[in-house]
Parts: sequence; C-alpha cells; structure tokens
Amino acid sequence: MRDLGHLGEPVGRRRVLAAGAALAAGPALPATARAAAARTPSGALPSRAEITAVLRRVADHWIGAHADPGDNKWARATFFSGLMALYRLTRDARYLRYARGWAEGHDYALNSGVTTRHADDHCAGQTYLDLYELEPEQGKIAAIEESLHRMVFTDRPEKNDDWWWDDALHMAMPPFARIGRLRAEPAYWDKLYALYTHTKSAEGGPGLYDPESGLWYRDKRFLPGGILSPDGKPVVWSRGNGWVAGGHVKTLKTLPAGARHVPEYRATLVGELAALRAVQRADGFWNVNLADPAHLPGPETSGTSFFLYATAYALRARLVPRTQYFPVVTRAWHGLTTTAVHPDGFLGYVQGVGDRPESSQPVGYDTTADFGVGAFLHAGCELAELAVSRTGPA
Repeated sequence: MRDLGHLGEPVGRRRVLAAGAALAAGPALPATARAAAARTPSGALPSRAEITAVLRRVADHWIGAHADPGDNKWARATFFSGLMALYRLTRDARYLRYARGWAEGHDYALNSGVTTRHADDHCAGQTYLDLYELEPEQGKIAAIEESLHRMVFTDRPEKNDDWWWDDALHMAMPPFARIGRLRAEPAYWDKLYALYTHTKSAEGGPGLYDPESGLWYRDKRFLPGGILSPDGKPVVWSRGNGWVAGGHVKTLKTLPAGARHVPEYRATLVGELAALRAVQRADGFWNVNLADPAHLPGPETSGTSFFLYATAYALRARLVPRTQYFPVVTRAWHGLTTTAVHPDGFLGYVQGVGDRPESSQPVGYDTTADFGVGAFLHAGCELAELAVSRTGPA
C-alpha cells in the first residue's frame, strides 16, 4: 500500500494525507452488513440483468416520489444525467419521457441564463445534449451552446479562474468537451483545459490537486494550513473527489483518443483511482473524509457511487489492471446494494448538499438526494458493461 504522507511534514511540495494503512481502516459495520459482506464471494459480480434490475428499482422509486421533476440546477441535473445513462442501457421509454418532460419544462434553459459562467448552471447542459443526440433540434442545446461560446470567444475569453472548487469539473467539463466535438471546434477543448489547469495547478496558489497523493481539495480553504479535521488531519472530501472523477470520465468518453490533453486527463484519473483503492473501506464504501476515517465515519453513498463509476469506466477502458481494480468495484457494488438500497428502491446513506464532511450530517439509512441517485445510476450503468459473468474477471 502506498504511503500517502503525513499532515504538517514539510516534505515534498504537499504531503498532506495520513498513512495509507490508517486511512484504509474504516469503522466496523453493523452486524447485519458484516454478515452480508461475509456471504459475498470474493471477486463476484451480479449479472448485467441483476444490476439493471436494481437500477430500475432505484430510478422508479425516485420518479414515483417526484411527480414534479424539479428545477434545472446542478443537483437535479446530475440525477437526470444518470437517468439518461439508464435510458441508454435499457431503452425504457418511461425514462426518456421523464427526462424530456423535465427539459421541456425548463425550455432547455440554464439556471441564471446564458450569460452565466458558473459551472453549476452548465450541468443541465449534459442532459440537454443527451436529448439532442437522440433527437437533434438546435433549440435543445441553444442555451448551453451560447453560454459556452461566450466564455470561449466573447466574454473575457482570457478569464480562466471560474472553476474555483473541484465540483465544477463534473458540472462543466463534459459540456465543453461535447460542444467541441459536436461543432468540430477545438477552441472549446482548449478553453476546457485552461479552466481545468487553473483549478488543478493554480487555484489558491498551488492548485486544488495534490500530485503526491492523487487526490483533490474541495477548494482553497482546505489547502495545507487551512481547515483540518477535529483530530488535526486534512479534510479531503469524498464527494468532492467523486465530482472530479466523474468529470474526468465523462470528458474522456467524449474526447477523441488522440486529442491533445487526453493523456493528462487519463493519468490524473488513474492516479486518483490508485489513491482511492488504498483507502476503500472493508465494506466497499469510502469515508466522507478520505484523509481521516475517524472524522464522521460511516457509509456514504454519493462519493462511493462516483468512485465506482470511475473505476468501472477505467476497467472498461483498460486504464487500470483488472486483477487489482475488479475487487474494488465488486466490493463497492455489494456495499451499496446491501447497505444503501432499500427493498423499495429508496437510496440511503447519501450525504446531502454541502462542501465538506460536516455538511448535511448525520448521514444515515434514510438520507437521500437527487444527485446521489444520479451518481448511483451512472455507477450501475457502467458496471453493467463489466458484468459478463458471476465469477469475476474474464
């Protein structure tokens, strides 16, 4: 297990995380969850049909409980991005109708309008682009395209500090990548990289990315010398790193393999996954603070789902070795489905809206959120593509 460093030691540029062995040791689960984990064969994964059945149950529960599909802000937009992934997996027209109704109800507009530069507002564009790809009509992407076009060409195109928090990478990297591909205009990819590079290597001084650990700080308040856990350890937020992983995956799925910055995006994702593999809990989840397992310990679904999504993608894309990373996804899926998914499809243990481990606490069996459901749907859809057998890697 790699040594991730220690807080406060002036070694290297930023060695900030607790030792890997300490990070990997999560708190004990309830007896029922421990028993369920013990019954799971090592390396086993359910069939594609079984995975899909769970995804349908979770999606159907959410839809049934939300006759009003909700606003077009980032949280609900993340749910609909996940729902569209489920539609592509199942081709179930019910999911398409629900997503189309949401988008049409908002006239395919962006929260705050086309002059917005805020990444959260751009998240809805992911689903609008999904719907456009199925039924191309310019009105579906007019708002997201105009907003990004302004940033690239007319509204202070030299300004690259808009993504000052790591969540922004999930919200806005994919739309920039997709509009660039759709219009065959590399300027969108160049702008994407400029914004990304500021977040990664300049925001707050050194940037939010810690190259020695492979993980990311949520924003500059958490950089070394800033906010710490009650035990004096770094705060490296699970879901913040989940947003980063998800943004990299969606961008890599869009860009041509030969695009200029793809090698860096791939390497950064692989580095993050290596760090995450070292700190996965025995029950398959990740703690809300990746650097301090004693800081509000317990299962958490949204970060875990994003990490499962990213690892399953990396396996499918052959970016990581199956022998090392297949057990990561099987443990994560088993943990999520035996601990977080209720019999009726309600998805629990989702940390609500926030920016750190203390946000929206306590997290428990009955806490959920739209973006957590979206992350789970993404994770399961990606995992379904790996499920070629019940016995593990082929």
